[in-house]
Amino acid sequence: MYPSSQELRQAFGLAEAGREIFDPATGELVGFVPAVTEADVDAAVETARAAQKSWAALPLAERQAYMLKAADAIEARAEELAVLLSREQGKPLNGPNARFEVGACSAWLRATASFELEPEVIFDDESGRAELHYRPLGVVGAIGPWNWPMMIGIWQIAPSLRMGNTVIVKPSGYTALCVTAMINVMNEVLPAGVLQIVAGDRVVGNAMTTHEGIDKIMFTGSTPAGKAIVKAAADTLKRTTMELGGNDAGIVLDDADPVAIANDLFWGAFINTGQTCAALKRLYVPESIYEQVCEELVKVAQASPMGVGLSEENVLGPLQNKAQFTIVKDLVQAAKDSGARVLIGGEAPSEDAVGFFYPTTLIADIDNDNPLVTEEQFGPALPIVKYTDLEQAIEWANGLEVGLGSSVWSSNRERALEVAARLEAGTTWINKHGAVDPRMPFGGAKQSGFGLEFGVEGLKHLGQPHVINF
Repeated sequence: MYPSSQELRQAFGLAEAGREIFDPATGELVGFVPAVTEADVDAAVETARAAQKSWAALPLAERQAYMLKAADAIEARAEELAVLLSREQGKPLNGPNARFEVGACSAWLRATASFELEPEVIFDDESGRAELHYRPLGVVGAIGPWNWPMMIGIWQIAPSLRMGNTVIVKPSGYTALCVTAMINVMNEVLPAGVLQIVAGDRVVGNAMTTHEGIDKIMFTGSTPAGKAIVKAAADTLKRTTMELGGNDAGIVLDDADPVAIANDLFWGAFINTGQTCAALKRLYVPESIYEQVCEELVKVAQASPMGVGLSEENVLGPLQNKAQFTIVKDLVQAAKDSGARVLIGGEAPSEDAVGFFYPTTLIADIDNDNPLVTEEQFGPALPIVKYTDLEQAIEWANGLEVGLGSSVWSSNRERALEVAARLEAGTTWINKHGAVDPRMPFGGAKQSGFGLEFGVEGLKHLGQPHVINF
């Protein structure tokens, strides 16, 4: 028996009044988000700036030790956090979902704490020596999304703390409870003022992006929102890292084995019920194996149950909110109206159905200029586009203004590498999709953003470069 929402609110010190948050799977009340104002942002910045100097002054080993304690604290409360996350975000406990996400939070903290960033020797010769060091920036404002609210929060928090910055987090209004709970747990072991949360609306987000006391903004979300943040941050010339929308393409080559790749193709597209920036969102398949790939994907879809997240058998859940549900429903309907073939799913539930569930949907025989292909659906619907010319497929894959991730699927590594080198994206995976790793830099191309996260390169983007020449 899982703890009730009331028990979880008490366990994590969450509010008992404020804006209501409802479970997107059941419609039940989960909790409350208290009102936050611009004055609260000012207070948080003042506290963060006061705490930052002493935090940065700690020996690196001590900051790392605090991060490991925070990882331990999350791990000790992992099941409760996963249940809260499932109720608020909708994702199931099992599969690559709630328990996976909470586990990734502690693992990412540990990995990031371990990274070494030594001074770089630029030259050392008869003329002298020059070294490149990275100093803390100061205060980082971390603005997170609703799809992976805890994990992406840690992606922003962990490297910031590792580099000696303090952090103010603004979670999405859709998923503020689980992020607040996680930060409350971390703050049981972190020094006061190092990590804070302001769970407010867009007014609060704008106050952060324009605040003179915040030195950097990290943002994960849509491209239009990212553009607005960059404009707002311009007056103070604060640094920004933007991880923005993607509409990732996957290209299957004609030597691929449809049976061997089907499961990884499916989960590359449908992880978190398709609500992932770097999920596979349009698939290009050669005519010679097109029907086989379609058939194998249908088999995986049929074996992947969707339902309420707290039911242990489910691995797919609802859309997190009504707005996203409507986007997916409308895009699939447009594809059907165009004459595209529905392999599975494609029928929106009745208006009185409980929860924002849209069935797992595979769409074949669809034109490359169909809105379901050209617009990021961010849900459980995958268009499968047939091609006869690989050059055309590469052109189609590169044809959009976004470029977060991409993938190539082949039994011939050299052929796959040749195609991968021609794709315009921040990351290209071979025979997998969306496989992020804390050691591997991650960022977007074109309008999918700029700046790098993860690994040593990600640490550098949270530091002020400082050259010393002597």
